[in-house]
Amino acid sequence: MIDLRSDTVTRPTAAMRKAMAEAEVGDDVFGEDQTVAELERQTAELLGKEAALFVPSGTMGNELAVRLHTNSGDEILLEARAHIFNYEAGGVAALSGVTCRLIQGQRGIFSAADVLAALRPADVHHSPIKLVCVENTHNVGAGSVWPISALAEVSAAARAHGLAVHMDGARLWNAAVASGIPESQFASHCDSISVCFSKGLGAPVGSALVGGAEFIHRARRFRKMWGGGMRQAGILAAGALYALRHHRVRITEDHANAKKLAEGLTRIEGVEFSVFPPETNIVRFRTPGRNAAALATALRDREVLVFDTGPESIRAVTHLDVTTADIDRAVEAFTQVMGQ
Repeated sequence: MIDLRSDTVTRPTAAMRKAMAEAEVGDDVFGEDQTVAELERQTAELLGKEAALFVPSGTMGNELAVRLHTNSGDEILLEARAHIFNYEAGGVAALSGVTCRLIQGQRGIFSAADVLAALRPADVHHSPIKLVCVENTHNVGAGSVWPISALAEVSAAARAHGLAVHMDGARLWNAAVASGIPESQFASHCDSISVCFSKGLGAPVGSALVGGAEFIHRARRFRKMWGGGMRQAGILAAGALYALRHHRVRITEDHANAKKLAEGLTRIEGVEFSVFPPETNIVRFRTPGRNAAALATALRDREVLVFDTGPESIRAVTHLDVTTADIDRAVEAFTQVMGQ
């Protein structure tokens, strides 16, 4: 089965499993798991920040950031199709008591002018805006990478008005590889960043929240409060640490495979792209007049899995477990399905 539904479906490699089996562990809630500590140290260093916190998921990392940057009744600014707003089960409302003010961006990217236009004068009728969130790469934007200049301008505008900036960097690794800009340079424009080890890097579990030392110290309390305190978590952290050390450079393969897939699909009648070629590892396309769910079912019968994101839209994501030969098979299967 060729699974293109997401880059979360990867399985740990043999070398990663060996590293996990041999990991030094301790009770991380007591601060005694050396493998977790090393993962946190290396992640913070890579992003140019003081500290990092290992968390079970990117959603928890994002939600912790919102909770720490805001108070109940505050408002946050984010792009209308952002993961934090659309795919985290209403967590910002339930866990932090904040509301969302949405910006209509282009492929998930907005400008400093958009931020300034969203601001309102201080008034007892308004929720005070405290945080601007960006997503890099942007999932619904077809894996779009934030231009570093646009990010710098948004950050400067936010900070000029006393707002913090958080980056949902679940696929920041992909952004760095595609742009040639180090993760730390993106992170320098943000007060906090969440990064995922189980997407582009292929670890089985885990993300990290990265920021200042005091910020991360506070985050540990809320991680515990929300049930994210883990004990001998070094087994999981070892997989993430292996991925961080060995799998970042191979992300170029995923991007090449995404481009190959998109190129193959352009030759099929009835497939339309709003973005071509893909910037990173996410391929999104439309099938006007053809039901995407039915197409996904037909592809499954041919051992290809994709994610129907709307009545006539499909997403395919390349990753560690997908080879160039798999892409050829996927294109052939889609050609057969669309021809029926």
